[in-house]
Amino acid sequence: MSFRRAAAALALSLLAGPAVAVQPDEMLSDPKLEARARELSGELRCLVCQNQSIDDSDAPLAKDLRVLVRERIKTGDTNTQVLDYLVARYGEFVLLRPRFNAHTAILWTLPFAVLILGAGGIFLALRRRSARAGSIEAPLSAEEKARLDEILARES
Repeated sequence: MSFRRAAAALALSLLAGPAVAVQPDEMLSDPKLEARARELSGELRCLVCQNQSIDDSDAPLAKDLRVLVRERIKTGDTNTQVLDYLVARYGEFVLLRPRFNAHTAILWTLPFAVLILGAGGIFLALRRRSARAGSIEAPLSAEEKARLDEILARES
């Protein structure tokens, strides 16, 4: 019985599509232009919600940005021009995936630097550990044993 419930819950969750906040009055009549608008609005961050695209947000500012994107597309702007306009107006923060430039270089390079430094640290620690283990476990040679016996005999 529980398998049937789980299967029904899975089927219902698959039927539910992603929540999209775009209202019918915002949509463009040309399907190609609307597809471009959806693509662009998926790349733009809602400045109120901050972790949602403007396509997914119900915030009034997100609606204003969706309308602005569609207006710019209707005037003939390319995708790059629309993004550049919004970045000039709201800053790089409006992009969900910031561009690589001097201001965002640390954002893009720091994770890789941390991984490389961490891997290097682990490598050095393992190397030191194996070097210590190798020197401790090595048995004494006959000469070393004789010399040790001689030293111990003198001290006794």
